[in-house]
Amino acid sequence: MTAVSPASASSADETWWRQAAVYQIYPRSFADSDGDGIGDLPGITSRVPYLTRLGVDAVWLSPFYPSALADGGYDVDDYRDVDPRLGTLEDFDAMVAALHQAGIRLIVDIVPNHTSNRHVWFQEALAAPKGSPARRRYVFRDGRGAHGELPPSDWTSTFGGPAWEPVGDGQWYFHFFATEQPDLNWDNPEVHEDFLTTLRFWADRGVDGFRIDVAHGLAKRLPTELPSQAELDALPKDGDHPLWDRDDVHDIYAEWRKVFDEYTPPRTAVAEAWVASDRRARYASPEGLGQAFNFDLLEADFNAARFRDIISFNVELAHESGSSSTWVLSNHDVVRHATRYGLPPLNGAKVKQGGAWLLSGGAEPPLDAALGLRRARAATLLELALPGSAYLYQGEELGLQEVADIPAEARQDPTFFRNPGVDAGRDGCRVPLPWTATGPSFGFGAAGAHLPQPRWFAGCSVETEQSAPDSTLSLYRRALDLRRRLQTEEELTWIETGRDDVLAFRRPNGWVSVTNFGAAPCPLPDGELLLTSAPLTGSTLPAATTAWLRC
Repeated sequence: MTAVSPASASSADETWWRQAAVYQIYPRSFADSDGDGIGDLPGITSRVPYLTRLGVDAVWLSPFYPSALADGGYDVDDYRDVDPRLGTLEDFDAMVAALHQAGIRLIVDIVPNHTSNRHVWFQEALAAPKGSPARRRYVFRDGRGAHGELPPSDWTSTFGGPAWEPVGDGQWYFHFFATEQPDLNWDNPEVHEDFLTTLRFWADRGVDGFRIDVAHGLAKRLPTELPSQAELDALPKDGDHPLWDRDDVHDIYAEWRKVFDEYTPPRTAVAEAWVASDRRARYASPEGLGQAFNFDLLEADFNAARFRDIISFNVELAHESGSSSTWVLSNHDVVRHATRYGLPPLNGAKVKQGGAWLLSGGAEPPLDAALGLRRARAATLLELALPGSAYLYQGEELGLQEVADIPAEARQDPTFFRNPGVDAGRDGCRVPLPWTATGPSFGFGAAGAHLPQPRWFAGCSVETEQSAPDSTLSLYRRALDLRRRLQTEEELTWIETGRDDVLAFRRPNGWVSVTNFGAAPCPLPDGELLLTSAPLTGSTLPAATTAWLRC
């Protein structure tokens, strides 16, 4: 079968993804069309004019499938349907048509590492005996002890607590994430075939690409004698780890690539693969998914040397893989970068930036929100000047800060409940967007919102910012418009500035980006000034500011 998407009908568009500006929508928090407090697909469709005016090339849609929301929709009950709270398949088709009519492509999330515990396969597994075909779709093991009353190992879930759950007959199932997310067994050909069917199902409906959740976790090889958690953690992640980043995972993506290439133009994919940087390229190979997320900037302080190292490394890595790089400053799993940059720097510490601040309810350490936003605007303008794809998270174009003071009774993220006092969870970046300065949910819907919105959202609403020429929304709109007109070959050349805290680079058509990471103003090169993230100080670039020029 060959299908053509309205927005991608010519062969010249086959590489649209290489330098696209992609806007991530967390559907339950974007726009609520029916007033039930939950964002939905018709709400997204109603906001397509906003996305068009913003100037993005594609939308990445986080999970919208039927789900109990044990993990924000990443616990999938049915991979080929829409959660009734979010709409119907007909609503999905209408959304795709509206996006394509506007020239915006659609990337959807695929969650292949695990299903939900309500998935029909898992319910069959629970009802079936040990050793049955139904159980071989998942990772089941006999428990230890005389009656299997002890877990197969002491492994812990990434969300906290044990990674094994008993089913009452001496067997246990493995879940690396929440208890409600049993891991699939990718040694089973039935699992392979079902996901190929899922990919075709959505591609046939006009989906242009796929974001692959936990792409590095599929091909597990659990030994007969399971190591302890300490032993597991000590094993090298060199392609032969029992759980992560195994070399044979790429056999799966070679199968998927054949499906993607059945379509005209070929469907695209991007891997969420938290792996060592030197192992990322295989996920992005043309024979595999084609692109992989570069998360390095998510973990970096606002520091010129760190940014330069990350940019240089990833541009070179993209050249080696034949793919393009991806740049991410915020997403649905991390503290928003406008907040991160207003907190004390990590200075290389391997901890979650903003984690302690969230646990304190936003009290400690002190947040300099104004500085954080100023740095965020500068970092975004730098990001948008880089060769490759820029992935933007909903609300960052409004300069939204992380919401820290969400009451415990209103929280939803399982990491909050499974790690009390250790992890405050990810709800703070998932609070529904403010569209207007007034109303029960600031224009998100006709009633309240499923997560509480702070009063200060009024000053960050689309209504407030859209007519203000110096607003963050106005900056994003101007930057995305200029980016589309200036974008050229996927190359950059560093320009020496004479200062360690100032980065400058040139793109092949004379487009120059200069970012002052320091505290003192710096001179600008001669040329036509195109855009700045903050007003200039005379003819110099002030602290925490980026400028674009044509030189």
